[in-house]
Amino acid sequence: MASSSLPPIDLSPEPDLHPIYPSISFLAPLLSSHSGLAPAQKAELVSHCLYRAAIFGDLSLLSFLLTDPHSQPFVDLSVTDEDGLGLISITILGFGSESDRDVEREESVRLLISEGADVNTPDNAGWTALHHAALMSPPTLISHLLTHGCSPFSVTRRKLTPLDIVTAHTTMPGREDVALLLSEAMRGEGWTGGRMEERRKALDKRMIRRGKQRSLRDHVSKRLGINTKWWGDDSWDTMLSDPEDDDEEEENDDDDDGLYTPPPDYTSMLVFSPPALPDIFQSLITNFQPSLRNSEPANALYMLARFACLTCDNNWLEDLIIGATDAIEETFFNRPDDLTCLVFWLYNTTAWLHLMRCDNSINETCELLGSFVLIEEVINSVFVFIIRYIERRIDQLIDTALLDHSPLPAEFDGVQFESDWSFLRSFASKKKATAGGATPSPGGRNGHPTSPKQSSRPPSPGLPPSSPANSRSFQSIRQSFQRNRAGSVTPLSALFQDAPPVVTPNPGDITGFFDALQTMLTLSGINPALITQMWSQVIYWISCEIFNRILTRKKYICRSRAVQIGMNLGALEEWVEAVNLPRGVISHLSPVRDLLNWLQCLSSISEFANLVATIQTMKHLNPLQMRRAVRDYKYEVNESRMTEECSQYLAQLQKDWERHRVKLGVEALRREMGEREREREELASLHGDTGSHEAPSISSSSTETSLAQRNIDLLFDRDQDASSWEPAKSPEVLGEFLDSRYMLPLLLPSDPRMLSAAPKRPSMGDDEKRHSGQLSVNGDVRSASRASRRSHGTIPWRTKTKRLRDVGLETLQWVDGIGSASRWTRPVEPDENEEDEDIDHPPGYSSEDPHTDDGDLTITTEIRRVTPLTQKPSLRSKRGTGQTPVEPTAPKS
Repeated sequence: MASSSLPPIDLSPEPDLHPIYPSISFLAPLLSSHSGLAPAQKAELVSHCLYRAAIFGDLSLLSFLLTDPHSQPFVDLSVTDEDGLGLISITILGFGSESDRDVEREESVRLLISEGADVNTPDNAGWTALHHAALMSPPTLISHLLTHGCSPFSVTRRKLTPLDIVTAHTTMPGREDVALLLSEAMRGEGWTGGRMEERRKALDKRMIRRGKQRSLRDHVSKRLGINTKWWGDDSWDTMLSDPEDDDEEEENDDDDDGLYTPPPDYTSMLVFSPPALPDIFQSLITNFQPSLRNSEPANALYMLARFACLTCDNNWLEDLIIGATDAIEETFFNRPDDLTCLVFWLYNTTAWLHLMRCDNSINETCELLGSFVLIEEVINSVFVFIIRYIERRIDQLIDTALLDHSPLPAEFDGVQFESDWSFLRSFASKKKATAGGATPSPGGRNGHPTSPKQSSRPPSPGLPPSSPANSRSFQSIRQSFQRNRAGSVTPLSALFQDAPPVVTPNPGDITGFFDALQTMLTLSGINPALITQMWSQVIYWISCEIFNRILTRKKYICRSRAVQIGMNLGALEEWVEAVNLPRGVISHLSPVRDLLNWLQCLSSISEFANLVATIQTMKHLNPLQMRRAVRDYKYEVNESRMTEECSQYLAQLQKDWERHRVKLGVEALRREMGEREREREELASLHGDTGSHEAPSISSSSTETSLAQRNIDLLFDRDQDASSWEPAKSPEVLGEFLDSRYMLPLLLPSDPRMLSAAPKRPSMGDDEKRHSGQLSVNGDVRSASRASRRSHGTIPWRTKTKRLRDVGLETLQWVDGIGSASRWTRPVEPDENEEDEDIDHPPGYSSEDPHTDDGDLTITTEIRRVTPLTQKPSLRSKRGTGQTPVEPTAPKS
């Protein structure tokens, strides 16, 4: 048998075609012609090494592979990994991993580009090399990519450009230069801004506005001591939208009658039973946490009232309205110092009245039952509570900030009066000796200095001012007091040299509080008519208090204090104009202004004709007030006095006014007795004819009421200038003092739709100017502010009819309980025998229906649809004449 020869067996190991860390010394033998590797193996080895060189940014290895004659035939620069990433993208993704190799990595990218690698090849997500470079590489490489074919307009599968990657919402930290480079390259090719750029700018603007509003909220909270729970994150964030968009949203709401009067089905009702009303009031009113612009109580009470009025009898509706109003009054009566509670219920009661009065289906019934009067009384009560809260907050500031504050201390502190004793005055060194030993004299009223030789101490009462002995004796007493004080007591300022100066209250403290409160009322959506009348009442109270305090305190009855107080009042007038309140609000300051003018000019009246002309201009002062000011007036040193003839004329005017006052008092008493007599006659005989006696008083009262009502409606008339608005007239003053406890009548708009009006959100620029510093009383600043800010003459407003009527499922938590609220979102199949069941009326309530047959709510089984506000399907049934209406079963609370 012949033997066969076998080829020798090659037992050498196979070369590693996928080295983890390839090197030139390892690759050179394998790529040579004597290595014995097949061309496919060499191609696989070169492709793997290119991939590893791109990952590590190995410039030397990459240069070897691209320049070696044995590896060049197998180089494929279009190779990608499983994610579709090319060599350039893989190299770019390594930036930042080893910062000392970033220079080599950048050179590797440049080498690949020079060798012909495609820079615009996208990966599986659509990202090109420029997208990755925008995130990772330095601006120098991005500039190189842009100049070598990379398009800045290439987009990913999500339609994002490289600029969008780094500036999606806000520019990435550290990539500002890259964003600028890309944006300039795109603009150079005609780009004017893309979708993401517009969104980014809108977001930037939104964030800036949000920051300003947060700052405004913190300022208001600090000023008024408001709990942070009042603002609520959701409520505050909803206010970040553009006010112009909000106005367009509600532009045509007034023409939609169906919005004000919903269809008479259960989609706009909340079913209840009378025994459950106490629990509903406890949850919906007593325990309800006040929050910013939350109208859930108003909407819930409105839907409960619709159910009671349209499906039940008047007893249900009366119990609901009376119980709700009593619960609301009890709530804020127990919390008179909680401003958030007062503002919250003022907003909700106004919204509730708006919803009830605008609904034509229940308007007539509620009018007959007097339900609207009850709600209006609650509005008036909470309105008065807010007024009293403001009065308590600023009562102590009136003395220190308006009466005692000196806006120009250098001008007013040196004023001396004839009734002051020099040695009893403060021993503070107000008049220090000059270098030459002379004592500078205080400036006069107009700032003109007196002679240095004239004694700065006023003469003593009852002693000749020219007596040298008396002058020397009192001068020696004063010097002895000064020596003893200087030797025994160390000045406090010497012990605390670095002590901060004492800050005294000023008008800015009052206007700052007013600013914070006005901002809170605006953000809370309080009706502009209520805000205007509120500030009118506050200014009236301040005017009365200042007037009475000036007349009862002799230290204020002088011309220097009159000038000082007048300047302080200018800050209040400036604030009224700054917040766009009508000029009529500050008309209540007219009595104070007349009194201050009278104090400034009475000592300069030397002729009878001048006195008569001056009195005729003081339309808000009566002779009693003028006479008291003259009697208690404090004369400054060397100030002239009123002539005897003028004093006698004022005394005669006072006597005439006393007789006039008695006559008016008698007439008022007669009118009161006549009214009581007519009331008794009406009770005795309902058919008595008293129209002839009542006509004059009714005519006068109706004229004043109609005029005041027209002024309120003028605030909502966009076609007329509301700057002519005038407040309700205060009662005529017959005595010396004004009645600061008098409440001006509160009036609501005659159009119930205007009850939903809310002030426009304040301009952040104006708020920053008002909150950044105190309002100045400088004339130039005031005139500039009046020219720039005073543009409307009234509070800008808008209607929010749709938003006010938005009701969510959260409302059911306050009416039916949290545990039962989940049932309202699930369809409920009606029981087959439900139609035949008899539903009994609760005991103590009549089933008589006050409505006529036309438009009555009936129940039918033909329509079945689940609504978000009812547990049962919305049903209607047909009811004939004489049949008893079937009342739906109330869900268990």
